[in-house]
Amino acid sequence: MVAITEFQKIGIGLVGFGLFFLLFGVLLYFDSVLLAFGNILFLTGLTFIIGFTRTSHFFFQKHKFRGSFFFLGGVSLVLCRWPVIGMLVEGYGFIVLFRSFFPMALGFGLSVVNIPFLNAFLQSGSSMV
Repeated sequence: MVAITEFQKIGIGLVGFGLFFLLFGVLLYFDSVLLAFGNILFLTGLTFIIGFTRTSHFFFQKHKFRGSFFFLGGVSLVLCRWPVIGMLVEGYGFIVLFRSFFPMALGFGLSVVNIPFLNAFLQSGSSMV
């Protein structure tokens, strides 16, 4: 079992609040203040979870430069109060940056069906007409 440090617990909370503010900012018609606050909290939480050096190594790898450029460029556009363009650029950068993570997340999501309790729940729910 992996021990989680206090900084990582704080980082998980910061990432959660960052995602909440990003979602809330989008729901309120791209409110630039909420989006900027969500971006800052998300990046700070990521730094708390994996550390400063690993975060900088992740964003500044040679093969991830284009994704990092668009992601951080989108963050800076949101901070400059261009929220719609910034979120579009940031979304493209996020997809390019985390492209290798998506198949693993999809595999994890599909493995939920193998959990006995959820498997029985999903089968009983699909048989109802």
